[in-house]
Amino acid sequence: MRIIVMIVGLLAIVFSLHNCTYFSAAGLSSHGQPIKKVISPLKSTTANSTVNLDHSQWDMLLKKHVDEDGLVNYVGFKNDRETLNGYLKMLSSEQPDSNWSVQELLAYYINVYNAYTVDLILENYPVNSIKDIRGPWTKGIVPIGKNNLSLGGIENGVLRKMNEPRIHFAINCASISCPNLLNEAYTAAKINEQLNKAARGFINSSKNDINSNNPQLSSIFDWYRKDFTVDGEQNVIAYINQYSNTKISSDATIDYKEYNWNLNEQQ
Repeated sequence: MRIIVMIVGLLAIVFSLHNCTYFSAAGLSSHGQPIKKVISPLKSTTANSTVNLDHSQWDMLLKKHVDEDGLVNYVGFKNDRETLNGYLKMLSSEQPDSNWSVQELLAYYINVYNAYTVDLILENYPVNSIKDIRGPWTKGIVPIGKNNLSLGGIENGVLRKMNEPRIHFAINCASISCPNLLNEAYTAAKINEQLNKAARGFINSSKNDINSNNPQLSSIFDWYRKDFTVDGEQNVIAYINQYSNTKISSDATIDYKEYNWNLNEQQ
């Protein structure tokens, strides 16, 4: 009986390796990065921070190499490697602290996650899927100050603790089923409007099949269901209904779509 239990346990671990949550949850440490919780409603502003970072390099690259469908021209990014490297160096040279506003922190961490994900793909290009890269979410590939954070650490150790579920629609894991990579940089001056745009865009896209009684939702709503709260209570349906063009019945049966991990590359 003990052998059977051990085999079942090993199979469960192997199965879990295919789940995005497992990869993203690894490398949870924030390495002491400052975290501020969003107090709703979030307002876009640059007036309450000791710094206002210039993300114009990243904005230029995104406008140039990301189309309206969120698909990425990685060859184009490679040709602009010097500019991308300059932006990454700027991000890494900054050390967020408690005097940064929640708006500035959100924009910074989202841009860090997305820019270093693009950098990871370029370092391994050509590649069919980010999952073909060893430890994409667990390796400390993001230098910030004296620390080296993982993408999983930024997502789970920092962003998910900021009480802003819309980050799940803003960070991009370089895959077809991921929320689109927005073709503009996130900034404190526009952060609330940009997060709303990302939420509405993802929820109403073909990455979800929404109807009243039996919606098929992105697995993101399954993996991170506890993050989607309304009035302090976990409620995926009520959360989606805030942004969805089609409303889901409160007693609807939810199914989750298979995740497509193929690279989000322009053809």
